[in-house]
Amino acid sequence: MRRVEHVMGFPVSLRVDDEGFGESAVDGLFAWLREVDARFSPFREDSEVSRLDRGELAPDRLSTDLTGILALCERYRTATGGAFDVRLPGRRLDPCAVVKGWSVQKGADLLRAAGARRFCLNAGGDVVAAGGPWRVGVRHPEHADRLCTALELTDGAVATSAHYERGDHIIDGRTGRPATGLLALTVTAPTLTEADAVATAAFALGPEGIPWAAARPGCEVFAVTADRRVVRTAGFPSAESGQVAA
Repeated sequence: MRRVEHVMGFPVSLRVDDEGFGESAVDGLFAWLREVDARFSPFREDSEVSRLDRGELAPDRLSTDLTGILALCERYRTATGGAFDVRLPGRRLDPCAVVKGWSVQKGADLLRAAGARRFCLNAGGDVVAAGGPWRVGVRHPEHADRLCTALELTDGAVATSAHYERGDHIIDGRTGRPATGLLALTVTAPTLTEADAVATAAFALGPEGIPWAAARPGCEVFAVTADRRVVRTAGFPSAESGQVAA
């Protein structure tokens, strides 16, 4: 089974190889992602995030989900010494770097609960895979038609932060300026919640983010620095074989 929909501003593709897997579970996955977009997008004026940012919601009136998301954001802000910060002066509250991975991981958990055992869920290039091996390509940071590496996932997740999708959108909260020093940084982790947040936080840190991310439990890193040097941790799961991810 395959399906692709545009949700949260990027394409989300799903491939499930379990024979007879129900369409209703897939419908539920995409309904969940649309719900997340409506509730937590900083670009929707009626979202819970926007209402909180405008002071229309007191902190003690937030949903359990948003309370947890903001707690994760604060954890990474503290861990990076302020480099990762979703509350930048002069900008709207923007927890997207945590919301994306968190929501897609929960979507993958919904698939597992419905009986999926072999699937690949790709959300704008960030991937959760189960029952592999799956071969996942990582886009080159300077050439859209090329890959800079490929990796193999069996049960886990991978996320990449780079300039190519949205330009200089990742800000170093310590300086208030766009993060420099890296062209791209890819992280593998047991969950996409962690992989996505760690990749963004490490990118905000710049070159020091490479060892910082590598020191996170269960994380492996592939990075391209601004001077085009490639850094890869010893455990990064470089691909040799396996099926191409959805």
